[in-house]
Amino acid sequence: MRSSELATRAGVNVQTLRYYERRGLLAQPPRSPSGYRAYPPDAAAVVRFIKRAQDHGFSLDEVQELLHLAEGGPEDCDAARALAEARMAALAERIADLQRMQRSLSQLVDTCERPRSDRCCPLLHTLHDDDGVHR
Repeated sequence: MRSSELATRAGVNVQTLRYYERRGLLAQPPRSPSGYRAYPPDAAAVVRFIKRAQDHGFSLDEVQELLHLAEGGPEDCDAARALAEARMAALAERIADLQRMQRSLSQLVDTCERPRSDRCCPLLHTLHDDDGVHR
C-alpha cells in the first residue's frame, strides 16, 4: 500500500511515517517501479502499535525496544513489564511534580485576594527573583 493509504489506515500523517522510518521504528519499504513506497499489509499494525505505546507514555526509544520485544518469546514479557514499571514510576514522579507546582501556584494566587493597598504581587516577584525568595 502507498504512504497515503497507510497513513489513513493508521490514523497518522505521511510525515509521521517518514519520521518513524528515519528513527528505525518502521522498516523502509521497497519502492514501486514508479517510485512510490510500497508498504506491506502489516505496516498499519506496526504504526498503530507505536501510537498506542506513545499514548501510554512510552518514549520512541522505549517503543523501539517494545517492538523488538514483541518479536520475541515469553521471557520478553518480563522485559516489557520492567519497561512498563519504569514508565509508571516516571509518571508518578511527574504527577507529584505537577501537583507540587499546582499547590505552589495556588498559594501564590491566593495572595492576590488581598486588598490592592495591602499587597505587592508575590507571584511576579517569585518568578522574577533568581532564588525564588520574595525580597
